Amino acid sequence: MRVLKIFLAIVLIITFSVNTYSQQSKSTVHKVEVVEVLQVNSYTYLRVKEDNNEKWLAVPSIMAKKGDIYFYKGGMEMPNFESKELNRTFKSVVFLGAISKNPTGKDNVSFEHTKVKKEKGIDLDTELPITIKPIEGGVTISELFKNKKRYQGKKVKIRGKVIKFNSQVMSKNWIHLQDGTDNNGNFDITVTSNANVNVGDIVTLEGLVSLDKDFGYGYFYKLIIENAVLID
Repeated sequence: MRVLKIFLAIVLIITFSVNTYSQQSKSTVHKVEVVEVLQVNSYTYLRVKEDNNEKWLAVPSIMAKKGDIYFYKGGMEMPNFESKELNRTFKSVVFLGAISKNPTGKDNVSFEHTKVKKEKGIDLDTELPITIKPIEGGVTISELFKNKKRYQGKKVKIRGKVIKFNSQVMSKNWIHLQDGTDNNGNFDITVTSNANVNVGDIVTLEGLVSLDKDFGYGYFYKLIIENAVLID
């Protein structure tokens, strides 16, 4: 009986320790220094150093360089992760929804117009010389930004060319569209959706307009269309 009590006590201690560690790991802010950068289609792989220990992180495409200092919390570790694009298997990669240069994670850096790299010949920071006729009953990017308060909280239809696509970041697909219209430098709209599209596609999406949306860790959008469905 005494042995059983001791055993149960040990189990409780271990369980408490594991749960405590899990909670701390989710809330702990990690400070890392970039040692190596690898770019692929939708992600940036960072080999980083933290307290003389090295690890690999994977984040949505960013322009990073050796020596940069970043901060992050949480993440999902994938052991023995195989990257087909790099034709390489990593012993371990921690996938992050976002990463920040600010320890608070609230630097309000919008990823809408961040120049990360050229993707299929398209410079993601350049307004494309295109003209796309809006769908009937739809709205253009220019109109949306010009009268954003009018559209806040409402569903809109928008048609444009896909210039960037990130799949399954924070359980969402992230789509950047341009339609050839511009309002004070706002020529690109970010849309979240479960739909899968390809860079270069002309698509029509319908979703809910949100303003000043802060997902944390630099994912701040003055205007974004959320939970969109693919119409065409």
